[in-house]
Amino acid sequence: MKLLLLGIGLGVLIALGSTVFANRHALVTEAAPAAAPATPRSPLPAAESAQVAEVLERVQREYVDEVKNPALIDDALRGMVAGLDPYSSYLDAEEYADLRVSTAGTYAGIGIEVSTADRALRVVRPFRDSPAALAGILSGDMISAIDGMPVGSDLDAAMSRMRGPRGSSVKLAVLRPGSELPLEFTVERAQVDVHSVAMVELEGGYLYARITTFSDTTALDFAAGVARLRRDLGVKPRGVVLDLRNNPGGVLESAVEIADQLLEQGVIVTAEGRTPAARFSMSATPGEVMPGVPVVVLVNGSTASAAEILAGALQDHHRARLLGQRTFGKGSVQTVMPISGGRAIKLTTSRYYTPTGRSIQGRGIEPDVVFELEAHPLDLDDAHTRQSLGTRDPGVRAALDLLRGRKLRPPGVELASRSSGVMRN
Repeated sequence: MKLLLLGIGLGVLIALGSTVFANRHALVTEAAPAAAPATPRSPLPAAESAQVAEVLERVQREYVDEVKNPALIDDALRGMVAGLDPYSSYLDAEEYADLRVSTAGTYAGIGIEVSTADRALRVVRPFRDSPAALAGILSGDMISAIDGMPVGSDLDAAMSRMRGPRGSSVKLAVLRPGSELPLEFTVERAQVDVHSVAMVELEGGYLYARITTFSDTTALDFAAGVARLRRDLGVKPRGVVLDLRNNPGGVLESAVEIADQLLEQGVIVTAEGRTPAARFSMSATPGEVMPGVPVVVLVNGSTASAAEILAGALQDHHRARLLGQRTFGKGSVQTVMPISGGRAIKLTTSRYYTPTGRSIQGRGIEPDVVFELEAHPLDLDDAHTRQSLGTRDPGVRAALDLLRGRKLRPPGVELASRSSGVMRN
């Protein structure tokens, strides 16, 4: 069983300490455990095999601390794969299990979304009614220590220290704006259901939809939210603000399904690689959920991976205008390949392209209207915020101005405008 991934390290959901990646769902649907692959013959010439054996022997015999063979082999494999590019990695059994859990939309954890964009563990938001929220952790908190150990520069290792079974506890020290000393919280891990879609009815008959990441349930949640708000409105919405700010990616097929809901036809994404399995194309099927309703998509420098696929498809088909800053530029596909012992390697196998053939790897997607947006969207768990979102969030207000054909207003300065994006009415 293989798993295609498009994830990045800009944003992660802390569950069992796992990273949320994008994947091609058809290759991950669980039926029965995959059989362990047959042990391959070594592709190394005898001289190179001897080199590897010699280094292992020297480390085991002469390194200052005793190193057990399984750990040494794990580290050797980790270094070999990680040296290829920033996105390829070796996954031990625990990391591989976490990866498979992270796309399911439910997991055992503390229920926070964390950004690592500034090389720190900063809380983007605690999920509503999650253990973290109940303990008092707030958006904007920076986690400085876990169970008494400083986070340090190895963020992956720090996140792994937050792992643990349901019912166990983890002690977090956080730095909070306005507080001179770190605050300490003891959080009991529990089962957390992640709903990555939040929808709000805006004044004047407009809809707002925020997608924080793409899990297996995101496309269904999006369709259900659109249907519910359309029933509440009683009429066709006048426009939609789709917020993909700080969305690091997620399940590829969920992003493609949402694009399909907003497109009548056409290619959504293609991928090219060396093997037949690494080359694929995904297209829209007839039937839009909101035909003729104009869409504005909010993006920023932390919009990445599967979120860029969705934004790029809507832009290329002139179905939406993109508002904000240039996106991150994560355009390569990783395949997770199980190996013996419940382990796996995550290997870059292809690069993906938008419908017009654009590669966004290292470039990102340039929005139709470049506009300075807030770094973090407002917390929609607050009822007052939801009611006043159209005026309190400058990004949402700018999107509504764009939908209404008005000049964009401060706060936030419009920097430039492109003419390539034309909304379909």
